[in-house]
Amino acid sequence: MTVTTPDEHVPPTDIADLAAAVRGPVLTPTDAAYAEELAGFNVANQPRPDVVVGATCADDVVAAVRHARATGLRVGARATGHGPVLEGDRHLTVTTSRMTDITIDPVAKTARVGAGVRWRDVVAATAPHGLTGLVGSSSSVGVVGYLLGGGLSPLGRQYGFAADHVLRIEVVTADGVLRTVDASAGSDLFWALLGGRDGCGIVTAIEFGLLDLATVYGGGIFFAGASAAQVLHAWRRWAPTLPVEAGTSVAVLRLPPDPQLPPPLQGQIAVHVRFTFTGDPAIGAQILAPMRAAGPILLENVDVMPVAALDAVHMDPPGPMPSIERGVTVSALPPDAVDALLAVAGPHVASPLAIVEIRLLGGRLRAPQGVPNSVPGRGGSYAVLAIAVPAGPLAAEAAPHVAAVNDAVAPWTDGALLNFVGRVPAVELPALWSADDRDRLAEIRRRHDPAGIFARSV
Repeated sequence: MTVTTPDEHVPPTDIADLAAAVRGPVLTPTDAAYAEELAGFNVANQPRPDVVVGATCADDVVAAVRHARATGLRVGARATGHGPVLEGDRHLTVTTSRMTDITIDPVAKTARVGAGVRWRDVVAATAPHGLTGLVGSSSSVGVVGYLLGGGLSPLGRQYGFAADHVLRIEVVTADGVLRTVDASAGSDLFWALLGGRDGCGIVTAIEFGLLDLATVYGGGIFFAGASAAQVLHAWRRWAPTLPVEAGTSVAVLRLPPDPQLPPPLQGQIAVHVRFTFTGDPAIGAQILAPMRAAGPILLENVDVMPVAALDAVHMDPPGPMPSIERGVTVSALPPDAVDALLAVAGPHVASPLAIVEIRLLGGRLRAPQGVPNSVPGRGGSYAVLAIAVPAGPLAAEAAPHVAAVNDAVAPWTDGALLNFVGRVPAVELPALWSADDRDRLAEIRRRHDPAGIFARSV
């Protein structure tokens, strides 16, 4: 572990001192730029900290943490606004969106990125070299939060979680010191950050390995919503037969009448089968053939694509939107589970649910791929996620409909993925980890942050 201690000085204990100690903006709720600084992807999940520090570099984060420690504030970080927020009084939020340095080493096949970098920027930097990181279903998310929470990619069944490829983490710990930790030193802090995500410090930069992969065979097939039952049951039988080189998910979508959508999808309920395959495209087409026959097709966009275009597989909304979400992992997907999901989220239900999806897990997601980490949810066979939009005439029903989806699969639920668990009571989060991992995380956090100034998921 490498430790960098800036010149010792008296911690900034008031706002003026803090503003003088950092290069970026320091804001409070009375400042005009406060709301804009905190704006993020989920506009229904906005923080209200006492102080916001717009960090431009690691030294700004050091100053913010030292100020929080000296003044009794809790600390959280915010990059793109996809993740959780600190709740309650007396806290400081460090926004990292200005920390956007990217360094690609095409020979070593590594990338080092600042805490504010989004995946789309990494994809653009690696594609010219025929390389890629394990980007998720949307490239609009921040790299650091995605990696620390595990990082589930459409390519994950072949390559594992994205966290399995992290090499080095630069983090400011509760004592206001910038440290560099990696797997080679057997660092417990490295293990806890990768999968535990919260409660050990604020990450300022992260380095990870890249893959030699320029193209994949993939995309999606949209079926008419009326065929949801036959498509979901066909997918349930087909998905477990896939090789690890293939990834898939299926989703029931309630699509808005958005003119930017293809005309067959505007304002429709559709069933979206997503597919990726890293092998021979001709073999991929043969593997996908049974699903092409599963029902009436509205639209299909499956073909050989550059990895840089992987967003086209899931077609997740790219811009800010209000949402309530909850995700779990399940050990099995028998016919009764599909029927239970359709009963609460099928096309016959008037619902604010925008997305109810099932992702096939397994393969090399089941165990760390060479990098020790605390990523939870590896035992799940499928991930089930419900996202509702709390807007329009059914806004008040958003939370109950999300809960109904989770209740429907409760007999088969065996955990959750941290990045997909949603906004749940803090008391429920420790159950994501095994008892041994839970105890180890708690001990590491107590040791590195005895005063508890960082947000914690365990």
